Amino acid sequence: MDLRRLVPAAKPSLAVPSVARPLISFSSNAPSPLPPDRRFDPPPGDPRPEPPPSRRPADGGPAGLAPPVLSSRRLDRGVLESVSSMLSSPRLAQSQCRAVIARLSPVEFDRVFFAVRSEVKMKTALKFFYVAAQSFKFPFTVRTYCILVLLLIDSDRMSRARWLLTELILGKLPVSSANPGNRHVELAAVLAELNLVSGPEVGVRALDTLIHVCCTQFKEKGSGYAFDAFRLLADKGMFPSLKTCNFLLSFLVKANELEKCYEAFEAMLRGVVPDVNLFSIAINAFFKGGRVEDSIRLFRRMVESGVSPNVVTCNSMIDGLCKNGRLDAALQFRAKMTENGVNLNLITYSILINCLMKLGRFDEAKIFMEEASDRGFVLNHVVYNPLISGYSKAGKIGEAQEIIKDMTSKGISTNPVTLNSLLRGYIINDQMESAEILLEEMLLKGLAVNPGAFNSVASWLCSSSKFDRALRLMREMLSRNLKPNDAVLTTLLGGLCKVGKISDAVELWFSLLGKGFTANTVTSNALIHGLYIANNMEEAFRILKKMVDSGLVLDIITYNILILAFCKNGKVEKGFKLRDEMAKRGIPADIFTYNLLLHGLCNMGDIERAANLWDECKSAGLTPDIYTYAIMMDGYCRADKLEKAEKLFNELVTKKVQLNSVVYNILIRAYCRNGNTLLALQLRDAMRTEGIPPTSVTYGTLMHGMCMNGSVEEARSLLSAMIKEGVQPDVFCCTTIIDGYFKLGQMDKAEAVLLEMSSNKIHPNKVTYTVMINGYLRCGDMIKVTKFLNEMAVNGIAPDIITSNVLENGLSKLGKADEVSEMCDQVCGRGLLFDEITYTTLINGWLQRPNIRYPGP
Repeated sequence: MDLRRLVPAAKPSLAVPSVARPLISFSSNAPSPLPPDRRFDPPPGDPRPEPPPSRRPADGGPAGLAPPVLSSRRLDRGVLESVSSMLSSPRLAQSQCRAVIARLSPVEFDRVFFAVRSEVKMKTALKFFYVAAQSFKFPFTVRTYCILVLLLIDSDRMSRARWLLTELILGKLPVSSANPGNRHVELAAVLAELNLVSGPEVGVRALDTLIHVCCTQFKEKGSGYAFDAFRLLADKGMFPSLKTCNFLLSFLVKANELEKCYEAFEAMLRGVVPDVNLFSIAINAFFKGGRVEDSIRLFRRMVESGVSPNVVTCNSMIDGLCKNGRLDAALQFRAKMTENGVNLNLITYSILINCLMKLGRFDEAKIFMEEASDRGFVLNHVVYNPLISGYSKAGKIGEAQEIIKDMTSKGISTNPVTLNSLLRGYIINDQMESAEILLEEMLLKGLAVNPGAFNSVASWLCSSSKFDRALRLMREMLSRNLKPNDAVLTTLLGGLCKVGKISDAVELWFSLLGKGFTANTVTSNALIHGLYIANNMEEAFRILKKMVDSGLVLDIITYNILILAFCKNGKVEKGFKLRDEMAKRGIPADIFTYNLLLHGLCNMGDIERAANLWDECKSAGLTPDIYTYAIMMDGYCRADKLEKAEKLFNELVTKKVQLNSVVYNILIRAYCRNGNTLLALQLRDAMRTEGIPPTSVTYGTLMHGMCMNGSVEEARSLLSAMIKEGVQPDVFCCTTIIDGYFKLGQMDKAEAVLLEMSSNKIHPNKVTYTVMINGYLRCGDMIKVTKFLNEMAVNGIAPDIITSNVLENGLSKLGKADEVSEMCDQVCGRGLLFDEITYTTLINGWLQRPNIRYPGP
């Protein structure tokens, strides 16, 4: 193809009108190319001048945007002819390609390619560029690539031109200048310089292509790239086509780059004649940025410039005024436009109805709906959905349902927007049962559901302990690639663990991970704590490893849960190691950390080390709370250091700390253990005086102490006192008194307490039955023993190893070895394992039989 027509016949004039056709107004310091017939050699005696020095644009763009500084060294005619012959040939000669690349620098090739551009065959040229770049990594100049872009555009190879620009901006092609960060600006500058030889039509198309590539190929960076390129061109007095200006302005609005949009629009007014679409986009942008008065002034400017507004412009004005709280002005504008002959459409009515519904002006909204119908518009979702949404948000669910009924009667089916509006209305008005039903219907139809609706219904289900149904919704969300709300996930995982559905909770956590929705630390802590409660620390540590691998930062709660697990299992030293690890990570131990470690040490009986830790806690600036005191008091009591426990109690009283039943019960238990039930009762009375009601633990402890002293009747009297005070006796209290009566041999009174338990709906447990069996074995009443064993089986209570030991020991003492053997078979059949006491009892029983002989020589 002959591209010599791209060379201008004369140097273009720099004097142009302020508003003219695109790419007419420009300035350039680039040298005019030589006429085609003298492109190989400079005129005799007139050496080729050096190109002007590089310029740095005012916007801070990269230097070197003028054509590359070409060597003044005279190019060999043979090289020029060789390149011309190679690129104008129908097929590319590989050897010739290699030779050219070896002989020419990128700048020299740029001169040659520019000179022979009118004679190249595009397929050959593209093949040459491909081989040079891919096989030889030849770094062409940006100007060389831009010349190729212009040739591609002129030959209507737009997709290749777009691809080439994209690859250049991405930095995927070898380029002689290392400026990939601003490559889009460099391309814009070079294309502007080449406009001298490309002509207006191709030049405009090149700039249009560059702007479109920037907008569409680079996601979040696209708006910045496109704006930078446009601003550089505008500063040079060059502009893309009006269509591209509209596209760019609309793209900036959608990207919420409003400041860039305003600046670009002002620049466009200097170089293009705006049409109604450009004005409409700008008006919408000003409204979106809250610049209402600027929008109104721009509308007036549009009208004064002779551009007639269309319905899109009017809708932008009405919508902007409505969204900025100026409904009355919107209504006046609508009336004015109608007077001026602008035919409003259904969108206009939808905008007004939506605004009126949001303001609670329901009657006016319905009037507009009727007006639209009277004017012959076929009502559709655009009108109905705002009405349904407005009624639903206002709690007028009945009115919303009436609108839906009217809509469907006219053959218009509900769509996801309609149903999501109704669903939101149910949720706002706390009609959660209806919300769940509607949500299920939408899921069955495969409709899109607002993520907020999923989370709201799931949260309600969790609060109702309907964890299975909430779990199903969370799984549905994940199948739709929607991330559940963190708070809902935390509640659900904790709830599943509480009801024993550990595997479901773990599966959900890993499903989140698989979808890329890593559960946050709080949610993960809830699962780890649930696994701790379920005594499944192996799974908890697997979760913990995944948390670390996923980059989640462990917090104080995570560490405290792990310390709790170790201390509960007697691995206090590992708990201390975790505390040291916390310190290394910059997480200071809190009072809960110290409480856990103190409790672990006290359970081990290491009260001296616990006392040292107590001092360390206070030295660290932490204030021990009521639970810290309770732990230390209990530890001292267990270590028979009651006076130190009393000292801590008195310290709490002196500091006027709000006491609770826990600290009182600790001392009451210690007094009872020492046989001082009188002092324990006095402490119970002190609780009442301080307004702290005694609990079932308080009474159970007192009863146990009295029974240990043989004061069973006094203990039983406390049952009546409990009930009068509104404290329901529990199975421990009753079992304690039963055991006391059995130890005194008062079987009838023991059974009477058992009957009272039944009348008060207190069900015997394994300990109660073991006490009863032990009591009747002592007096040899095997009928009662058998009765309670059968009753245990009927109530689904399996004997444990303690029950078995009591039974075997009692039968052995009675000399009933056969019954022991039979019972042994029954127990083994239930899967119970014997301990050392059981085996010792069995052996002693068998050896006491007269026909059993000791083994001997």
